[in-house]
Amino acid sequence: MKMRLLSIVALVALLASCDIKKTEKGEMPEVDVDVTTEAGELPEYDVDWMDVDVKTTTRMVEVPKLVVVMEEEEVEVPVLDIDMPGEKSERTLMVETEISGTDADLEIQEVRATKNKLYVIATLEKEDTDLDGKTIRKQDQIDINAPALDVEYIVVGERPDRVFNNNNKYVASMNDLSATVKEARVIYSD
Repeated sequence: MKMRLLSIVALVALLASCDIKKTEKGEMPEVDVDVTTEAGELPEYDVDWMDVDVKTTTRMVEVPKLVVVMEEEEVEVPVLDIDMPGEKSERTLMVETEISGTDADLEIQEVRATKNKLYVIATLEKEDTDLDGKTIRKQDQIDINAPALDVEYIVVGERPDRVFNNNNKYVASMNDLSATVKEARVIYSD
């Protein structure tokens, strides 16, 4: 009996911060000294613990909008076959940039190599075509058949203000290339 009474007291203390409405009268069990008990009846309660209202409101937020139209076309793609130690595999080196405002032309100009790294150097040249508030992706690619090497993509031109463009390194001109890149061997030139 003490255990039930303690359980009820603990339950009441736990629910003290709730909005509780008693819906039915309760009755404690009757206890006979012979440890014979009659079934009792606990009071019933409706507990409203929390009231939540879900509403909507109108706010100005930045929402990314991107319109990309990709069409497959058959084009001539340069393929570099590089002989050097290691097992060769064919893969595509693709430089991409995302632009808005005015259109621009992205074109791979050179691929340079050191013993363990390739540098893909592309130019990004602005054009006169207004994109009417649209954002587009430009890309150029070259295929290579060579051992696995690290690749760094360098774009010569003004970096467009888009998060996507953090994948490339941007420099203002070829003169701004690091000494390591300048000294690397040119293995492809457009």
